Amino acid sequence: MRTDPGSSELTFTEVARRRQITAAAIETVAELGYGKASFAQIAKRAGLSSPGLISYHFANKDELISQVVAEIYATGAEVIHPRTDGAETAGAQLRAYVAGSIAFYDSHRSHMRALMQILNGHPQARERWFDRPNSAELDGLTEVLTEGQRTGEFRDFPPRTVATIVRDLLSGALLRLLGTPDLDVQEYTRELVALCQSAVHGGCAVEGNTA
Repeated sequence: MRTDPGSSELTFTEVARRRQITAAAIETVAELGYGKASFAQIAKRAGLSSPGLISYHFANKDELISQVVAEIYATGAEVIHPRTDGAETAGAQLRAYVAGSIAFYDSHRSHMRALMQILNGHPQARERWFDRPNSAELDGLTEVLTEGQRTGEFRDFPPRTVATIVRDLLSGALLRLLGTPDLDVQEYTRELVALCQSAVHGGCAVEGNTA
């Protein structure tokens, strides 16, 4: 009988197996697309003897995809948060967030391709798996911009609107990165960070670097 994945009774082996399946699912969805990423294909990539071993850990494809999306967002947080957590000013946080986001996209391209395949392939993906974490991320960025205004570091602007624009710029950066194999990621990052910080500072010269 299948163990409840939300239960604290999961053994070390079960946790490891779920991670193995999730990692294989990410690569399979990234390569084949959401629709063609069957349990059989995922099991093959994971080196499992039978798709039934996936069914033991995940009730259905939606449950597995839910775990895939959660894993990708968690991995992104692991890459970006150490950069932003060490920033002492709102400006430094903004620069770290933008640069860290692109660094994550660049170092985890399969993750990002899988995310896009799920978003485009599942009719309810946005409301089921994406809206909540995206809203939380937007809330965090809005708070950074609001704090920068409170301290006088940033000019006056509607924080939520500008946060949305920054997110839109990063979404465009992701598409550019995935679609341009020879993209100079370092240069692209440097210029996008400069663009964002110039916008919030009102075009004034600012200190700071993306390094």
